[in-house]
Formats: sequence, structure tokens, C-alpha cells
Amino acid sequence: MVAPVHDVIVIGARCAGSPTAMLLARRGHRVLLVDRATFPSDTVSSHVIHPPGVDSLRRWGLLDRVAASGCPPVGRYSFDFGDVTLAGSPGTAYAPRRTVLDKVLLDAAAEAGAEVREGFTVDDVVLADDQPAEVRGRDATGAVVRARARVVVGADGRNSLVAKVAQAGQYHVRSPMTCGYYSYWSDLPADGLEVFGRPGRGWAACPTNDGLTMVIGCWPYAELTEHRDDVEDELGRTFDRAPGFAERLRSATREHRIVGATMPNYLRTPYGPGWALVGDAGYNRDFITAQGISDAFRDAELCAGALDEALSGKREFEEAMADYWAARDAQVLPMYELTATVAALQAPDDRTVALVNGLQGDQDGMDAFARMSAGVTSPADFFALPRRD
Repeated sequence: MVAPVHDVIVIGARCAGSPTAMLLARRGHRVLLVDRATFPSDTVSSHVIHPPGVDSLRRWGLLDRVAASGCPPVGRYSFDFGDVTLAGSPGTAYAPRRTVLDKVLLDAAAEAGAEVREGFTVDDVVLADDQPAEVRGRDATGAVVRARARVVVGADGRNSLVAKVAQAGQYHVRSPMTCGYYSYWSDLPADGLEVFGRPGRGWAACPTNDGLTMVIGCWPYAELTEHRDDVEDELGRTFDRAPGFAERLRSATREHRIVGATMPNYLRTPYGPGWALVGDAGYNRDFITAQGISDAFRDAELCAGALDEALSGKREFEEAMADYWAARDAQVLPMYELTATVAALQAPDDRTVALVNGLQGDQDGMDAFARMSAGVTSPADFFALPRRD
């Protein structure tokens, strides 16, 4: 058997991969982190780091770097449902540009001792029970590279090569539910994270770097083809459903092109002999609840902790990774189901109307609603709370 040069190779250096590499390197493991991009690099994103993700950055000693980028903190979430608006505080959130956030995370991985190779194209991953995992690819110069490790971690997104090679099973699968389009505006003040919901439409605005505000609008996936050629006009018609917001937007200036995406919904088996998955490679959901970055951070901590136990001999690989899988799903599934409900963009039922109406003016209740929406508390816990008459 050829001895591996690395303990772990992480493929993908964004919100799941770089933290996983950083945390493993901080524990003394030999880590290679590769990505086909060079950083700073942008990517399609819902932007928001909810308070649980901010707590991760604080634990890792990286929050000050994000704050120093000029990205303003967000302490207020408002939910405009037309007849009723709820506004509360879930804690502190941020919504940095990915050119900023991903570079901070990549640099932290390198500082921790991970070997980082940008501009690295992965061509194949070879997995075998009795051999180290092997990654075959080309570096930034085009030179062919073969690297071996005890474990390969796929942080390579929803089209994960690692998941494909490992034949990672999918479950709780749902088809795409919404299509979303976003851009950045100057001279558009936003009072924290502003969320708007109308039957068949949803949109949000949140401040980000450089004095800009990110605005994203979405409609049902079934209308993707219908509005493919008039996205900007349809966004305008969507925003007109809240005249006050539309007026503010008309006084602002769009500074970037409009970017769009749709998202599948699935959970994947996140590990097997010689491999593991984190972030969108292992679990993805509609972007409408903006959980992706916070989820990636949580998964990185869980996966890195389990791999550290396995690599250091404290626990068997199967035992440690099974606990990672169970912990991930226990935290994921309640929000996964809520996200599917929200992404349906349907008029609320009588129970939901009564709940929302009952919360208006109840600051404790509105704060609890904001915490649930931010993933601070589980939807199951929120809906079990006693309500005032």
C-alpha cells in the first residue's frame, strides 16, 4: 500500500470546505485544500449568515475580519406579509459578499497549516477500501497531479464529484420549488433583513459590503420558462406588490447585473469508507430561508470533529461519522421541512394567519419568530411555544 501524503484532502474551498480544512489543520492533521477558483472569487449565494453562523465565526476567531470588511451587522429581521408585519431580533447576523467571506475562510485555512492550491481542477477521485483515496487533477500551471489521503472530503457543492464517485444515496428529495434572481443596489437603505411575502412571490433586501444592498426576488419554479426573457420586468412587478418598497427601489441605482439560480432539495448519505461530504455536497435546500452558509459552518464543525476522532484513533471511523450523520440530520430536517413550506409560495392557511396575527405587537413573540426563521431555534420548538390569547 502506498502511504498517503495527507490525512485529508478537501475538494472545494468555500463556506464548507475552508472551515473543514482549517479546523482539521488546527488539530494537527495534514490537510490539502483545493479549488478550481482563485480567490477572491464570487459565487451565487443568498448571502445571509444567520446568528448561528456568526457564532461559528466568533468561535473560530474570524468574526472581526468579516466586520472589518465594512459589512454592517444586521440585528433586526422584519417580515412583511401585506396586512401584517412582524419585526424582531434573532441576534446579530451579517450578509458579506462572497468575494469577502470566502477569502477570509481560505486565508484562515492556510494560516492553520493547510496546504492550499487554488486554480486546481479535479478530474477524478478514486476510492478503494484497502487503499488511500486518490485525487487526480491539474494544478494552476496545467501540470498533472495525483494526491493521496486517508479521507477525501467533498465540499464541492450540489454537483459534487465526490458524491458521484461514492454513489452517495439521496433521500428526502424534492424538485426545485422556486427560481430566484438578485443584484445589488446603491442608495437603498435597508432596516436590517427585510423579508416580503405575497401569494406566489417572495423577496428580501439586506445590506452588504461597499454601502450596497442585496435584493433578491423569487417566484415558483413552474414559472421559470414564462419569465426567462423578462426577469427584470418581472422583478419590478414583484416588488410593486409592496408599493413602499418599490418606491424606495426606484430611488436607488442597480450597480450589478442580475444573477439567477434554482436549487434542488435533497439530503445525501454524508460519508463512507475513505470519504465524507459537507455543505451543499451533502445537503441542499431552497435558498428562500437563506440557511446555506450557516448550515455549511455547522457541518464543517461536525464533520471536522468526527474526522479528528477517527484520524487520531479515539473512535472508529464508522462510529464517529455515523454520529456526524445523525447530528446533521437532527438539526437539518425541521428547517428543511419548513423551507419546503415557505418555498411553496402559497397563501397561508387559517392556522398560520391566526399565528401571525397573534404575534403582531407581541415583541417577545416576534423575537421568537425571528429566531426560528434564523435557525437559532428549531421550528418544532417555536410552534410548540404557548401563545398569548
